[in-house]
Amino acid sequence: MSSEQPFRFRFRVRYGECDAQGVVFNARYADYVDIAINEYIRTLFGDYQRLLDQDLDIQVVSLTVNWKAPAQFDDVLEARIRAGRIGNTSFTLHLEFYRYGDDKFIADADITDVMIRSSKMEKTPIPDNIRARLEAGAPGVLISHAGEHIVASGQAS
Repeated sequence: MSSEQPFRFRFRVRYGECDAQGVVFNARYADYVDIAINEYIRTLFGDYQRLLDQDLDIQVVSLTVNWKAPAQFDDVLEARIRAGRIGNTSFTLHLEFYRYGDDKFIADADITDVMIRSSKMEKTPIPDNIRARLEAGAPGVLISHAGEHIVASGQAS
């Protein structure tokens, strides 16, 4: 990823997300990607309903996850998101997951969504205004659901 701070989303690993080995169960990463992407989309567009009100929606067509290290119960993970390829009707977002505190690289993922016309359930070109927001991203934005203490400077303690 480039040196510019990406969009970041923090969340805490819950006990029920771990498997018999005591680490996050692999299938949970699809949930983590979905939750992080929803926060990213909300940041870009203000509210998912704004897409739906335009008769637009997005559908996942590909999700690839690569694991680098285990995450465990009560770890705070930080998803860092940047836009990848933005095509005519689809776009790819790249996510990297790090353990907050020691910055251990846990996993990365690429998710490709296709833009659809909701009323017809057919793919449609990405409108220029949406393309522009996807291209701009949300650099430097931090959303946290982890419950860590954020001090006035914006840094967690």
